[in-house]
Order: sequence, then structure tokens, then C-alpha cells
Amino acid sequence: MRIEHIALWTSRLEELKAFYETYFGARAGEKYINPTKQFESYFLSFSDGARLELMRVPGIAGDRRRDEQAGYHHIAFAVGSREQVDALTERLRGDGYRVVGEPRRTGDGYYESVVLDPDGNRVEITY
Repeated sequence: MRIEHIALWTSRLEELKAFYETYFGARAGEKYINPTKQFESYFLSFSDGARLELMRVPGIAGDRRRDEQAGYHHIAFAVGSREQVDALTERLRGDGYRVVGEPRRTGDGYYESVVLDPDGNRVEITY
């Protein structure tokens, strides 16, 4: 058994697509549009086979920056070294994205940082 994909609602479909392509190497499939439901989505594929679906319909709330609550918490992307965690974190910071967890060694053995994507979803960069 494996997770087929994870899906996120967004009001910024193109911006989120560009974020995951630019910083995490995603490859977007063709945009799916259902004009009857006013639904649009992209499936983003990653080199290891994982997929992320980004979805938009009219009326989806914009920015989801929030404190802890039940439901989706984060998505984690593994990179090859501590230096890559540091470098990608600094690249994202330099490009104006908010770093909410500075690079550190965690109690469960990861070296990680946490940034917010354009919708405020937590993205862990791990080694």
C-alpha cells in the first residue's frame, strides 16, 4: 500500500504550482479544467513518484496561515545533506518566503527547517 497523492485547495493555483516546481523540482501535468464545476487542478509529480494535487474552485479562501489545528499540518521534502537544507532554506528566505522553523536537529533524528508556501502551508525541508 502507498499514498497515491496528497491534495491541497488553493486560491493561487499558478503561484503554488510555480513554488513547488521552482524549489522542490515538481513537474506539472496538464491543467485539468471542469467548466461545469468551475474546478481547476494540476497534478505535480516528483522524482521519487510522489504526487501533489493542487485544486481551485471559486470561493476557496485565500491565505491559510494559522496556528496548530486538526487536519493537514505539513508536507516534507527530503534533500541530500544538511548543507542542502541550509541552502534551500536561505534561497527561500531570500526570495521572500517566511521561514517558521530555522534549520535544526530534531528529537526524532531529522535535520530540518520549515517554510511556508504561498498559501501558508508548512513545508519541511529534511535530511
